[in-house]
Amino acid sequence: MAERLRRAERLDTPQSLRRQITWRPSYDTDAVGVFAERFARFMGTAKFLMWMTIFVITWVLWNFLAPDDLRFDEYPLIFLTLMLSLQASYAAPLILLAQNRQEDRDRVIASQDRDAASRAHADMEFLAREVASLRLSMGEVATRDYLRSELRALLAELDERDSGAAPEGGASHGGRE
Repeated sequence: MAERLRRAERLDTPQSLRRQITWRPSYDTDAVGVFAERFARFMGTAKFLMWMTIFVITWVLWNFLAPDDLRFDEYPLIFLTLMLSLQASYAAPLILLAQNRQEDRDRVIASQDRDAASRAHADMEFLAREVASLRLSMGEVATRDYLRSELRALLAELDERDSGAAPEGGASHGGRE
């Protein structure tokens, strides 16, 4: 075992062998992060504040009103202060870890939003160009209103011809009356 430890500490030993003999604890960073987010989320609720207030009030009342032999934290309440400090010393890093994870998620979402906005902008520019080209093409195509106006003009011209030809020739040859 001692020989194996010496070989694992050497720099010319492959890393896989060196990793096998480590004394550092291993942990799942994602599991720690999920726990930190849940903890931070719970600490930000009214439920937590209510229970913490009830705990502190009970602690203080017990240590002031209970008989002397049942008190466990005398007047300066040093043990309560120690417990609250310990809770705060763990809460702060866990809250910061949860905030860092949220910032990472926000960064990814912002990047995806920028990409989607860029694609939407490109699509809108394409559609604007297509609509402009359709408008230019429509300028060369006869529209329904244009055809109707032309047909009305022709009809009016035919009516004028028929009305001018009827007195001279007697009967109308157009078939319309």
